[in-house]
Amino acid sequence: MSLCGALRFARWSGRVGCVTRVRFHHSESVSKVKPLGFVGLGNMGNHMARNLIRNGYSLVCYDVNQAAVEEFKAEGATGADSPAAVAEGVDCVITMLPASDHVKTVYTGDNGILKSVKKGTLLIDSSTIEPAVSQSVAKLAEGKGADFFDAPVSGGVGAARDAKLTFMVGGGGDHFPVVKELLSLMGKSVVHCGAHGTGQAAKICNNMLLGISMIGTSEAMNLGAKLGLDPKLLALILNSSSGRCWSSEVYNPCPNVIEGVPSSNNYDGGFGAALMTKDLKLSQSAAKDHGAATPLGEHALAIYNDLCAKGLDKKDFSVVFKYLQEL
Repeated sequence: MSLCGALRFARWSGRVGCVTRVRFHHSESVSKVKPLGFVGLGNMGNHMARNLIRNGYSLVCYDVNQAAVEEFKAEGATGADSPAAVAEGVDCVITMLPASDHVKTVYTGDNGILKSVKKGTLLIDSSTIEPAVSQSVAKLAEGKGADFFDAPVSGGVGAARDAKLTFMVGGGGDHFPVVKELLSLMGKSVVHCGAHGTGQAAKICNNMLLGISMIGTSEAMNLGAKLGLDPKLLALILNSSSGRCWSSEVYNPCPNVIEGVPSSNNYDGGFGAALMTKDLKLSQSAAKDHGAATPLGEHALAIYNDLCAKGLDKKDFSVVFKYLQEL
């Protein structure tokens, strides 16, 4: 039975359909379920993959970091030695990778997914990359009879852990309901943006704004501290006033204002400054290509470029607060 056929059968039979399986009654064995493929078990991908496991899916997984694969094998997943090996035995592969070049290699390289993908396979890429790369991979996948969707995410590591991500999806509308059912196991919001590449376009716009707002929040928190305000009090005021934003309320960059965020853990973990810099570069490249004026986005990129050059590239992007303190 095909992927979409399985879903239609699940609905027809009164069961709840999911992307690579028909959900079985509790009396039936989960071992009968065909596994999902997952490539990319980094800060975000490892939480996303674990949420699939929590929902009863078995996984075939791959990562360049073998230690990450071994962790999942200890939890019952099957490890693979290449992206091509992942694609061989599954009907759906999800990828979560750092940048465009990684996506090209994982999909189109000598040991890439498209070397072994089967007709009818669903391919979902949650990386944040150039829209043109998503469009190119989608065309190649179509030539193999596979269905590709770009589905970058927003929400950060905490949302990935808690299955509260927002997915911005680009790809064929006919199969979007199937994609949404699967992604809803890892997120709270799944939005169809349009054709291939539009999910990436939405993500680039979002992360440009995120970079700008994190810098603005850091400037405000730094100024408030120098004016003698208690950081927690200032954050409380900002978050009940017109300056409120995600960077101030959920992911405050000032240490010890919010527990459990990277700023309260020496800026370790989270969304790396190097990745924010990459995303800002994507936004500025798109702005130049399409004649959009983004002066704040341009300035935010200059700040993050300098921050990374000063050795803070591996820290969470909220480390811009520390960077500004030291200027």
